[in-house]
Amino acid sequence: MKHIRWGDNDSYFGPFTYAKDKRDGRSLAVVLGSGDEEYPGCRIRFGILGHTLICALPPVIRPWKRKVVASSWDEATVARMGRNWYYDVHEREYGFSYGHSGAVGDGGFLQVFLGRQTNDSSTEQRWGCFTPWNNWRHVRHSYYDLDGKHFWTEPEYKYSRLLRNDYAALKAAEDACPTRTFSFNDFDGEALTAKTRIEERQWELGTGWFKWLRHFHKPIIHRSLGIDFSGETGKRKGSWKGGTVGHSIEMLPGELHEPAFRRYCAEHEMKFGGEVEKSQLTNV
Repeated sequence: MKHIRWGDNDSYFGPFTYAKDKRDGRSLAVVLGSGDEEYPGCRIRFGILGHTLICALPPVIRPWKRKVVASSWDEATVARMGRNWYYDVHEREYGFSYGHSGAVGDGGFLQVFLGRQTNDSSTEQRWGCFTPWNNWRHVRHSYYDLDGKHFWTEPEYKYSRLLRNDYAALKAAEDACPTRTFSFNDFDGEALTAKTRIEERQWELGTGWFKWLRHFHKPIIHRSLGIDFSGETGKRKGSWKGGTVGHSIEMLPGELHEPAFRRYCAEHEMKFGGEVEKSQLTNV
């Protein structure tokens, strides 16, 4: 009997495959599958709390297939194959799966399998959604000044930023927000500068009809230090991948610009130089 493989932690007992993955600690699934050309064999899969059990079955359902005329084949290939067509074969699946990592800030995702699984959204028979009772909604984006005091908050919105015409206002607030600039030497000794800005984002529990859940769970608030470097940094600079020219880091409670950037330098083999005065910036 050919075993049905699930992952790297499989154990096989006759027609059964058992696997455990602690990363799927809040998973739940019941899925009947037909198998396909690469992984043949009908099976049913049960998943709960990181445990997966798969049982091999007789061909209760068969893979989905369609006949495709191979218009790209040349005459020699058609002659060799004895036909000018092939079957496009994909697995059928029926059932559902639900996944949630359990990490703070992560939400759940529900999938319902309704037939062929072609990995093509135009033909696949699968429906899915993020579960609104445990997904988080972004509600605030703020900037803070040199002393960590509130400077500006983006107005509340109903639609995504792609549908709003307020990028100019956001950019103006970003440019006006007080920043500090520090000199440092990268791991290879190259002298560079970094401009820093304090930002804060807030998420509340619940989306759609479940927004009321925010009243029963404290929000998630992340304060970060945005860093814009004057040139590429890191050990990949100069390579085809390129170095880092800017990103954000999580700030510790009570940290301001300089302590946060000093910590960043210590963690990335950089030598902190000191603050660059505004009068010197045009010459840096």
